[in-house]
Amino acid sequence: MSQRADSPAKQRGKEKTARIPIKVDSNRVPLRKPDWIRVRVPVGGEVERLKQILRKQKLHTVCEEAACPNLGECFGHGTATFLVMGDICTRRCPFCDVAHGKPLPLDRDEPAHLAETVKAMGLRFVVITSVDRDDLRDGGADHIAACVRAARDAVPGIHVETLVPDFRGRGALAIKRLLADPPDVSNPALDAVPRLYRAARPGADYAGSLKLLEAFGNACPEVPTKSGLMVGLGETLEEVEEVLVDLRAHGVRMLTIGQYLQPRAGNLMVERYVTPEEFDHLATRARELGFEAVASGPLVRSSYHAEQQAAAITDNA
Repeated sequence: MSQRADSPAKQRGKEKTARIPIKVDSNRVPLRKPDWIRVRVPVGGEVERLKQILRKQKLHTVCEEAACPNLGECFGHGTATFLVMGDICTRRCPFCDVAHGKPLPLDRDEPAHLAETVKAMGLRFVVITSVDRDDLRDGGADHIAACVRAARDAVPGIHVETLVPDFRGRGALAIKRLLADPPDVSNPALDAVPRLYRAARPGADYAGSLKLLEAFGNACPEVPTKSGLMVGLGETLEEVEEVLVDLRAHGVRMLTIGQYLQPRAGNLMVERYVTPEEFDHLATRARELGFEAVASGPLVRSSYHAEQQAAAITDNA
Protein backbone atom coordinates (compact mmCIF):
# COMPACT_ATOMS: atom_id res chain seq x y z
CA MET A 1 0.00 0.00 0.00
CA SER A 2 1.29 3.49 -0.82
CA GLN A 3 2.63 5.72 1.95
CA ARG A 4 1.67 8.89 0.12
CA ALA A 5 -0.46 10.34 2.92
CA ASP A 6 1.34 11.98 5.84
CA SER A 7 1.64 9.84 8.96
CA PRO A 8 3.64 9.94 12.24
CA ALA A 9 6.37 7.95 10.45
CA LYS A 10 6.78 10.67 7.80
CA GLN A 11 8.26 13.98 8.92
CA ARG A 12 7.98 17.20 6.94
CA GLY A 13 8.49 20.88 7.62
CA LYS A 14 9.47 21.86 11.18
CA GLU A 15 9.32 18.28 12.44
CA LYS A 16 11.76 17.17 9.74
CA THR A 17 14.26 20.00 10.19
CA ALA A 18 14.26 20.13 14.01
CA ARG A 19 17.39 17.96 14.34
CA ILE A 20 19.67 19.37 11.62
CA PRO A 21 22.99 21.06 12.62
CA ILE A 22 22.01 24.59 11.59
CA LYS A 23 18.48 25.43 12.72
CA VAL A 24 16.01 26.87 10.26
CA ASP A 25 14.82 30.38 11.06
CA SER A 26 11.16 30.30 10.03
CA ASN A 27 9.96 33.25 12.13
CA ARG A 28 10.68 35.89 9.49
CA VAL A 29 8.09 37.22 7.10
CA PRO A 30 8.60 35.46 3.75
CA LEU A 31 9.77 37.55 0.82
CA ARG A 32 7.05 38.54 -1.59
CA LYS A 33 7.24 36.62 -4.84
CA PRO A 34 8.18 38.81 -7.82
CA ASP A 35 6.15 39.02 -11.01
CA TRP A 36 8.42 36.56 -12.85
CA ILE A 37 7.55 33.73 -10.45
CA ARG A 38 4.33 32.36 -11.85
CA VAL A 39 3.24 28.81 -10.99
CA ARG A 40 0.09 27.39 -12.55
CA VAL A 41 -2.08 25.15 -10.41
CA PRO A 42 -1.82 21.60 -11.86
CA VAL A 43 -5.30 20.80 -13.12
CA GLY A 44 -6.77 19.12 -16.17
CA GLY A 45 -7.65 15.72 -17.53
CA GLU A 46 -4.13 14.66 -18.47
CA VAL A 47 -2.75 15.60 -15.05
CA GLU A 48 -5.43 13.56 -13.28
CA ARG A 49 -5.03 10.64 -15.70
CA LEU A 50 -1.31 10.38 -14.98
CA LYS A 51 -1.86 10.63 -11.23
CA GLN A 52 -4.35 7.74 -11.43
CA ILE A 53 -1.84 5.61 -13.39
CA LEU A 54 0.86 6.35 -10.82
CA ARG A 55 -1.35 5.46 -7.85
CA LYS A 56 -2.54 2.27 -9.55
CA GLN A 57 1.08 1.16 -10.01
CA LYS A 58 2.03 2.31 -6.47
CA LEU A 59 4.62 4.69 -7.93
CA HIS A 60 5.73 8.12 -6.78
CA THR A 61 7.03 11.13 -8.68
CA VAL A 62 9.43 13.76 -7.42
CA CYS A 63 7.09 16.18 -9.18
CA GLU A 64 4.54 15.54 -6.43
CA GLU A 65 6.75 14.69 -3.45
CA ALA A 66 9.01 17.74 -3.83
CA ALA A 67 6.13 20.10 -4.71
CA CYS A 68 7.75 20.96 -8.07
CA PRO A 69 6.37 24.17 -9.61
CA ASN A 70 6.44 22.58 -13.08
CA LEU A 71 4.14 19.66 -12.22
CA GLY A 72 1.25 21.03 -14.26
CA GLU A 73 3.40 21.67 -17.33
CA CYS A 74 5.17 18.30 -17.25
CA PHE A 75 2.12 16.18 -16.37
CA GLY A 76 0.14 18.09 -18.95
CA HIS A 77 2.63 16.98 -21.61
CA GLY A 78 2.58 13.35 -20.41
CA THR A 79 6.00 13.34 -18.77
CA ALA A 80 7.19 12.75 -15.20
CA THR A 81 10.28 12.20 -13.10
CA PHE A 82 9.79 8.92 -11.26
CA LEU A 83 10.80 8.70 -7.60
CA VAL A 84 11.89 5.14 -6.80
CA MET A 85 12.71 3.29 -3.57
CA GLY A 86 9.72 4.76 -1.77
CA ASP A 87 8.77 8.28 -0.75
CA ILE A 88 10.60 8.44 2.61
CA CYS A 89 14.16 9.80 2.71
CA THR A 90 16.82 8.93 5.27
CA ARG A 91 18.07 12.53 5.30
CA ARG A 92 16.65 15.85 6.52
CA CYS A 93 17.69 18.36 3.84
CA PRO A 94 15.75 21.51 4.80
CA PHE A 95 15.24 22.76 1.25
CA CYS A 96 13.40 19.60 0.20
CA ASP A 97 9.76 18.66 0.79
CA VAL A 98 10.27 14.89 0.50
CA ALA A 99 9.40 13.32 3.86
CA HIS A 100 12.03 12.03 6.30
CA GLY A 101 11.68 8.81 8.26
CA LYS A 102 12.45 5.12 8.29
CA PRO A 103 11.97 3.78 4.75
CA LEU A 104 10.16 0.57 3.95
CA PRO A 105 12.09 -2.37 2.45
CA LEU A 106 12.67 -2.12 -1.28
CA ASP A 107 9.76 -3.16 -3.46
CA ARG A 108 11.30 -5.75 -5.78
CA ASP A 109 8.32 -5.36 -8.13
CA GLU A 110 8.89 -1.63 -8.53
CA PRO A 111 11.09 -1.87 -11.67
CA ALA A 112 8.34 -3.89 -13.38
CA HIS A 113 5.64 -1.44 -12.26
CA LEU A 114 7.77 1.45 -13.49
CA ALA A 115 8.26 -0.20 -16.87
CA GLU A 116 4.53 -0.87 -17.23
CA THR A 117 3.76 2.76 -16.43
CA VAL A 118 6.36 4.14 -18.83
CA LYS A 119 4.90 1.98 -21.59
CA ALA A 120 1.32 2.96 -20.76
CA MET A 121 2.26 6.65 -20.84
CA GLY A 122 3.96 6.26 -24.22
CA LEU A 123 7.20 7.85 -23.04
CA ARG A 124 10.37 7.90 -25.14
CA PHE A 125 12.46 9.67 -22.49
CA VAL A 126 12.19 9.08 -18.76
CA VAL A 127 13.93 10.50 -15.69
CA ILE A 128 14.42 8.19 -12.71
CA THR A 129 15.36 9.69 -9.36
CA SER A 130 15.22 8.48 -5.78
CA VAL A 131 15.18 9.38 -2.14
CA ASP A 132 18.44 8.97 -0.23
CA ARG A 133 18.67 5.39 1.06
CA ASP A 134 21.62 5.51 3.44
CA ASP A 135 20.23 2.34 5.02
CA LEU A 136 21.25 0.31 1.95
CA ARG A 137 24.82 -0.88 1.39
CA ASP A 138 24.99 0.50 -2.15
CA GLY A 139 22.60 3.42 -1.52
CA GLY A 140 20.10 1.78 -3.85
CA ALA A 141 22.29 1.85 -6.96
CA ASP A 142 21.47 -1.75 -7.91
CA HIS A 143 17.74 -0.98 -7.68
CA ILE A 144 18.14 2.11 -9.88
CA ALA A 145 19.99 0.02 -12.48
CA ALA A 146 17.18 -2.53 -12.38
CA CYS A 147 14.67 0.24 -13.08
CA VAL A 148 16.73 1.43 -16.06
CA ARG A 149 16.92 -2.12 -17.39
CA ALA A 150 13.19 -2.73 -16.96
CA ALA A 151 12.27 0.51 -18.75
CA ARG A 152 14.46 -0.39 -21.71
CA ASP A 153 13.08 -3.92 -21.87
CA ALA A 154 9.53 -2.57 -21.93
CA VAL A 155 10.16 0.24 -24.42
CA PRO A 156 13.04 -0.51 -26.81
CA GLY A 157 14.83 2.68 -27.82
CA ILE A 158 13.74 4.66 -24.78
CA HIS A 159 16.27 7.11 -23.34
CA VAL A 160 16.76 7.26 -19.57
CA GLU A 161 18.26 9.93 -17.32
CA THR A 162 19.09 9.05 -13.72
CA LEU A 163 19.04 11.80 -11.09
CA VAL A 164 20.96 9.92 -8.42
CA PRO A 165 21.90 10.53 -4.75
CA ASP A 166 25.50 11.19 -3.71
CA PHE A 167 25.71 7.71 -2.09
CA ARG A 168 27.55 9.17 0.94
CA GLY A 169 31.06 7.77 0.52
CA ARG A 170 29.96 4.63 -1.31
CA GLY A 171 30.39 6.05 -4.78
CA ALA A 172 32.77 3.37 -6.05
CA LEU A 173 30.34 0.56 -5.21
CA ALA A 174 27.38 2.58 -6.49
CA ILE A 175 29.06 3.30 -9.82
CA LYS A 176 29.93 -0.37 -10.23
CA ARG A 177 26.27 -1.28 -9.75
CA LEU A 178 24.99 1.53 -11.98
CA LEU A 179 27.33 0.51 -14.80
CA ALA A 180 25.48 -2.81 -15.05
CA ASP A 181 22.81 -0.82 -16.91
CA PRO A 182 24.08 2.73 -17.39
CA PRO A 183 21.63 5.52 -18.22
CA ASP A 184 21.83 7.83 -21.21
CA VAL A 185 22.47 10.80 -18.90
CA SER A 186 23.85 10.67 -15.34
CA ASN A 187 22.74 13.54 -13.10
CA PRO A 188 23.96 13.81 -9.50
CA ALA A 189 22.84 17.34 -8.49
CA LEU A 190 25.09 19.57 -6.36
CA ASP A 191 22.10 21.76 -5.37
CA ALA A 192 24.06 24.42 -3.43
CA VAL A 193 27.38 26.27 -3.30
CA PRO A 194 29.91 24.70 -0.89
CA ARG A 195 29.58 27.42 1.78
CA LEU A 196 25.90 26.52 2.22
CA TYR A 197 26.22 22.73 2.25
CA ARG A 198 26.07 22.33 6.03
CA ALA A 199 22.89 24.42 6.18
CA ALA A 200 21.16 23.13 3.04
CA ARG A 201 22.50 19.58 2.61
CA PRO A 202 23.44 18.14 6.02
CA GLY A 203 24.99 14.72 5.49
CA ALA A 204 26.25 15.54 2.00
CA ASP A 205 29.75 16.57 0.92
CA TYR A 206 30.46 19.03 -1.90
CA ALA A 207 33.87 17.62 -2.80
CA GLY A 208 32.50 14.08 -2.64
CA SER A 209 29.68 14.96 -5.03
CA LEU A 210 32.17 16.41 -7.52
CA LYS A 211 34.28 13.25 -7.26
CA LEU A 212 31.19 11.12 -7.93
CA LEU A 213 30.45 13.08 -11.11
CA GLU A 214 34.04 12.77 -12.30
CA ALA A 215 34.33 9.09 -11.41
CA PHE A 216 31.17 8.17 -13.30
CA GLY A 217 32.31 10.19 -16.32
CA ASN A 218 35.68 8.45 -16.30
CA ALA A 219 34.13 5.00 -15.91
CA CYS A 220 31.53 5.56 -18.61
CA PRO A 221 32.73 8.39 -20.90
CA GLU A 222 30.03 7.74 -23.50
CA VAL A 223 27.36 8.86 -20.99
CA PRO A 224 27.27 12.65 -20.44
CA THR A 225 27.19 13.86 -16.85
CA LYS A 226 24.86 16.61 -15.70
CA SER A 227 24.31 18.55 -12.49
CA GLY A 228 22.09 21.27 -11.09
CA LEU A 229 22.08 24.19 -8.67
CA MET A 230 19.44 26.08 -6.72
CA VAL A 231 19.94 29.79 -6.16
CA GLY A 232 18.30 32.18 -3.74
CA LEU A 233 19.62 30.46 -0.59
CA GLY A 234 22.08 33.22 0.27
CA GLU A 235 24.88 32.53 -2.21
CA THR A 236 26.53 35.19 -4.37
CA LEU A 237 26.67 35.05 -8.15
CA GLU A 238 30.46 34.82 -7.84
CA GLU A 239 30.07 31.66 -5.74
CA VAL A 240 27.76 30.17 -8.37
CA GLU A 241 30.28 30.90 -11.10
CA GLU A 242 32.98 29.20 -9.04
CA VAL A 243 30.80 26.08 -8.85
CA LEU A 244 30.40 26.17 -12.64
CA VAL A 245 34.17 26.18 -12.98
CA ASP A 246 34.39 23.22 -10.58
CA LEU A 247 31.78 21.27 -12.54
CA ARG A 248 33.57 21.78 -15.85
CA ALA A 249 36.88 20.82 -14.23
CA HIS A 250 35.24 17.51 -13.28
CA GLY A 251 33.96 16.85 -16.81
CA VAL A 252 30.29 17.83 -16.41
CA ARG A 253 28.68 18.72 -19.74
CA MET A 254 25.06 19.59 -18.88
CA LEU A 255 23.70 22.11 -16.36
CA THR A 256 20.49 23.33 -14.74
CA ILE A 257 20.12 26.42 -12.54
CA GLY A 258 16.82 27.36 -10.89
CA GLN A 259 15.30 29.49 -8.15
CA TYR A 260 14.80 27.87 -4.76
CA LEU A 261 11.18 28.08 -3.58
CA GLN A 262 10.24 27.29 0.01
CA PRO A 263 7.86 24.30 -0.13
CA ARG A 264 6.28 24.82 3.31
CA ALA A 265 6.76 26.40 6.73
CA GLY A 266 9.74 24.84 8.49
CA ASN A 267 11.82 24.53 5.32
CA LEU A 268 14.60 26.97 4.47
CA MET A 269 13.28 30.40 3.61
CA VAL A 270 14.08 32.15 0.34
CA GLU A 271 16.86 34.67 0.93
CA ARG A 272 16.58 36.33 -2.47
CA TYR A 273 14.72 36.05 -5.74
CA VAL A 274 17.29 35.98 -8.52
CA THR A 275 16.27 38.07 -11.52
CA PRO A 276 15.74 36.67 -15.03
CA GLU A 277 18.65 38.84 -16.18
CA GLU A 278 20.94 37.17 -13.65
CA PHE A 279 19.80 33.73 -14.81
CA ASP A 280 20.63 34.79 -18.38
CA HIS A 281 24.06 35.96 -17.23
CA LEU A 282 24.75 32.61 -15.56
CA ALA A 283 23.62 30.76 -18.70
CA THR A 284 25.99 32.84 -20.83
CA ARG A 285 28.85 32.23 -18.42
CA ALA A 286 28.13 28.49 -18.41
CA ARG A 287 28.26 28.31 -22.20
CA GLU A 288 31.53 30.29 -22.19
CA LEU A 289 32.94 27.64 -19.84
CA GLY A 290 31.99 24.88 -22.29
CA PHE A 291 28.71 23.43 -21.01
CA GLU A 292 26.97 21.88 -24.00
CA ALA A 293 23.41 22.07 -22.65
CA VAL A 294 22.24 24.76 -20.22
CA ALA A 295 18.84 25.46 -18.68
CA SER A 296 18.88 28.53 -16.41
CA GLY A 297 15.71 30.26 -15.22
CA PRO A 298 13.46 30.90 -12.20
CA LEU A 299 11.39 27.72 -12.54
CA VAL A 300 14.09 25.41 -13.91
CA ARG A 301 14.59 22.21 -11.90
CA SER A 302 17.12 19.37 -12.14
CA SER A 303 15.03 17.33 -14.57
CA TYR A 304 13.30 20.25 -16.33
CA HIS A 305 13.26 19.79 -20.12
CA ALA A 306 15.59 16.82 -19.66
CA GLU A 307 14.68 15.35 -23.04
CA GLN A 308 15.46 18.60 -24.88
CA GLN A 309 18.81 18.92 -23.10
CA ALA A 310 19.76 15.36 -23.94
CA ALA A 311 18.74 15.92 -27.57
CA ALA A 312 21.02 18.95 -27.75
CA ILE A 313 23.97 16.79 -26.70
CA THR A 314 23.05 14.09 -29.23
CA ASP A 315 22.55 16.59 -32.05
CA ASN A 316 25.96 18.11 -31.39
CA ALA A 317 27.75 14.76 -31.17
